[in-house]
Amino acid sequence: MRSKSTTGLAAIVTAAALALTGCGSGGSGSGGGSNAGGKVDGTGKTLNVLTGVLAQYPEQQKQWQSDIAAKFKAETGADVKFETFASANDELTRIQTSVVSGQGPDIYGLGTTFTPTAYATKAFVTLSDDDWKAVGGKDRFNPAALGISGPDKDHQAGIPFVSRPFVMAYNKDLLAAAGIDKPATTWDELAAQAKKMTKGDTYGIATGYKDNYDPWKFIWAMSVQAGNPLVDGNKLKLDDPAVKKAYQTYFGWLTDDKVVDPASVGWSNSNAVAAFASGKAGYLMMTTGTSIPTLDKSAIAGKYEYTLMPTIPPGETQSKSDGDAASILSGDNLVVADYSKQKDLAFAYIKLITSKDEQLNYQKIFGDLPANAEALASLTDPKLKPMADAAAKSKATPFTGAWGDIQLALLNVTVQSIPDLAAGKVDESALDQRIKDAQNKGQASLDRASKG
Repeated sequence: MRSKSTTGLAAIVTAAALALTGCGSGGSGSGGGSNAGGKVDGTGKTLNVLTGVLAQYPEQQKQWQSDIAAKFKAETGADVKFETFASANDELTRIQTSVVSGQGPDIYGLGTTFTPTAYATKAFVTLSDDDWKAVGGKDRFNPAALGISGPDKDHQAGIPFVSRPFVMAYNKDLLAAAGIDKPATTWDELAAQAKKMTKGDTYGIATGYKDNYDPWKFIWAMSVQAGNPLVDGNKLKLDDPAVKKAYQTYFGWLTDDKVVDPASVGWSNSNAVAAFASGKAGYLMMTTGTSIPTLDKSAIAGKYEYTLMPTIPPGETQSKSDGDAASILSGDNLVVADYSKQKDLAFAYIKLITSKDEQLNYQKIFGDLPANAEALASLTDPKLKPMADAAAKSKATPFTGAWGDIQLALLNVTVQSIPDLAAGKVDESALDQRIKDAQNKGQASLDRASKG
């Protein structure tokens, strides 16, 4: 799905927008709450769960799914069938398809930024008090993780599964060898430091321009830090100069500063992690705790640390945001389909995988921070402190049903620019047109979402 054409992406966005405004089952339904105090009998039934592919850890994900399915079978008598999506395009398409057809997975594991899109369809359960009790109670979860579960505390659909604040990792030896005493806190300083560390086949920055999820997050961060929230009421602001400056900065690491490996034009985040793990990059950008298991078994084990990504926008000496915007409010939420005929089983499954023990086991395998408050409080690894700081300094993306489309429009600017990046230069007029197209498509989606 990485090289999906512009036409294909536009079709997905259009179809999704139609689904958001015209379909959905209408009722939230509770379902399952009556089982809050007892075991659920799912003998002979199968629960269908959709979740994202963990590209860095495919075998570990399969094993975890097998193990958790066995535990759920022992507890309820029900089987679990897992389905996966591999990109943000896939994610949005699966939501749209199920909303249109009124059938599909019982549970969706969605990135937090897609929760508003799912909520806007009215095709997923808006959680009642009984529903929360069925998954162990709302107080089971870290309050910050609930920040994008719904438009307000009384209307929530997303049950937090894991927290995944974004940070950057740095190679302590490479920074020291370049005479750098502390990691960058501004985007301009980052580029300057990266130049000092770029030599031969070692580069200052590792990042993946062809990643299915991450490129738009750089643009979001730099724009928000520059005082442009991207969505202002019913107005989209992708045509703001801060957005163009963000793309120019992000692309410029390759085309102008030459501080990233030219091969990164075709990299996903996992390729960037591998480059950093081999000691060939000073900074690993837009990473999360999921990189810990890889880095701790790599050539740089003990030689790296995490820190906040820059919070000062390009060309500035201080943030113009009302907060640091160190990361998007990031992680995975679980939503239950309103059409599901086995909501009681769905809530029982969510209760199992958000328990303290299962959350700590998941963190040990994959690195994601627990959403379970007790599990999170029990972690003592000092490497996790910058991630906790990033979580505290995160900003939620706008809670609008149009955000999925806007996010993909931002991503598509990078997708369309890949050939230019490969050639070593992104034409300014071409970039202007791509941003204009993204603005027009995103505003149209925002208009539809605003009309509800």
